[in-house]
Amino acid sequence: QVQLVESGGGLVQAGASLRLSCAASGHSFSSYAVGWFRQAPGKEREFLAAIGGSNGGTYYDNSVKDRFSISRENAKNVVFLQITSLTPEDTGAYYCAAGRAIAGTPNHYDYWGQGTQVTVSS
Repeated sequence: QVQLVESGGGLVQAGASLRLSCAASGHSFSSYAVGWFRQAPGKEREFLAAIGGSNGGTYYDNSVKDRFSISRENAKNVVFLQITSLTPEDTGAYYCAAGRAIAGTPNHYDYWGQGTQVTVSS
């Protein structure tokens, strides 16, 4: 069982940067792939980025790869999502999820956090 808790969201102005954190507890977290997703009101959950477990590879949705960076510190059981040049279109609830392998769809992940809200004002 893996427990995930996101943090780092907030209300920011356009152009700002945020570093979101996904803190994990549970057995063998470092072996899990972790993905970040965003869900705006009335929209489906959107894949943003993912990072592998043992292999440590990264994958980004093409729409965000220039501004988003995912990393992990397995010794601390935490995965980060660094976001730069935020725009109002980045507003939404950001979720991290753990699964067996990197995937770009929510149904391929087994464990989810409760989300952290990011609101970007213009």
